[in-house]
Amino acid sequence: MPSFKTMRRVRHSAVEMFDLVADVERYPEFVPLCQSLRVRRRASGAGGEQVLLCDMAVGYRAIREKFMSRVTLDRAQLKVLVEYVEGPFSYLENTWDFRDEPESPDSKIEFFISYEFRSRILAALMGSMFDVAFRKFAQAFEARADVVYGRKPD
Repeated sequence: MPSFKTMRRVRHSAVEMFDLVADVERYPEFVPLCQSLRVRRRASGAGGEQVLLCDMAVGYRAIREKFMSRVTLDRAQLKVLVEYVEGPFSYLENTWDFRDEPESPDSKIEFFISYEFRSRILAALMGSMFDVAFRKFAQAFEARADVVYGRKPD
């Protein structure tokens, strides 16, 4: 099962980065391969987290796929969990963890994704493209933070 994990230190606070990832409706503006995203439903979880049911269309050139996921936004813990509901995958899970650096305006972002396509043909067509895109996700969010919050000095 393909997976990717990265930890990045960014020049923005953990809360700023959480808010950026939580703003899922903006993903088509900057997330690699994301062509559209629609929130079907918003609800409150038992622990105070916000739970979204989202439809996302991804694609590259002539290939386009849609899938549904459950996104749990836990602001108190500064964590985001994305779980696959339906679409072209047999499995997909994605997590984000945000932590402020002590005595610094910086934060650390941990990004993890694991997935498997339901179809071998789709895996062959889109697998390497997804691998490249997922490796660029954290960078895309950091670049977006620089635009939204301003570039912090080194």
